[in-house]
Amino acid sequence: MQIPNLTAFRYFDTAAQAGSFVQAAQLLHVTHGAVSRQIRALEESLGVELFERRNRAVFLTPAGRQLLHVTAPMFERLEDVVYQLQQTQREHALAVSCEPTIAMKWLIPRLGDFHTLYPNIIVHLITAGGPVNFAQMGVDLAIRRDDFHWADSVCGLKLCEEMIGPVCQAQYPHIQDTTKQILIQSSSRPQAWATWARLSGNSLRSAGKLELEHFYLCIQAALSGQGMTIVSRLMVEDELQSGQLIAPQGFIPDGSAYYLLSPQALDQNPRAEVFASWLSEQLDSQRTNPHQ
Repeated sequence: MQIPNLTAFRYFDTAAQAGSFVQAAQLLHVTHGAVSRQIRALEESLGVELFERRNRAVFLTPAGRQLLHVTAPMFERLEDVVYQLQQTQREHALAVSCEPTIAMKWLIPRLGDFHTLYPNIIVHLITAGGPVNFAQMGVDLAIRRDDFHWADSVCGLKLCEEMIGPVCQAQYPHIQDTTKQILIQSSSRPQAWATWARLSGNSLRSAGKLELEHFYLCIQAALSGQGMTIVSRLMVEDELQSGQLIAPQGFIPDGSAYYLLSPQALDQNPRAEVFASWLSEQLDSQRTNPHQ
């Protein structure tokens, strides 16, 4: 015996409980004709009339009432189970907000390791920067540089110092002399070159400048040989390791730092505590085994 498809039973159940094909169509967000066709196909498959049609009104037949006694609790139970499954997933999920370039260039390439170690924790990554409204954004944690003030109620775990420096292709000419470089900068941190020059004692005289909207665009421009860009070491760790980019003058601290922010103490959220510990281990390993 071949049982008709579930969609037909769903259309029947909705129409039977609404007492109208028109109302069923509205509830299902389909056309009246779609409801009629599904129910007619179900009746033909079962070989019985489920509705009595009278002057645009519909009424359940005895066979229809018998079927409704089965479909109503069946779909109600199915909805309950689906809700429970989704709730379970939410309970195992961890929503993390991270600045876009750090997420793209550093965090995402390492998340595979986290998933291997903790397969029951699903990380939902949201890219954003600046101040965090945890409730409004629906996130559990945020990775941010401390270039803004957060409320005293927010828990902040210091991850690492911000280290900045110029990077470029190894073949880029005059790499030791920034006065002969095309300087690429991100409009999201327009003072980065000036900060580096002040801290390192270098001049900002150059052969030209190029401003792009995000750091990841600046990195791509440097990779394609268009100039030298100033970046956070975190953003180019993998490119430095592979040799795609070099940092001819190294990296220096700029006085800022990256923090993991949470609306509550980390030990109050076991998933957040696990992620924080893993994140710290990743950064500690990077500091212990630098590639440049």
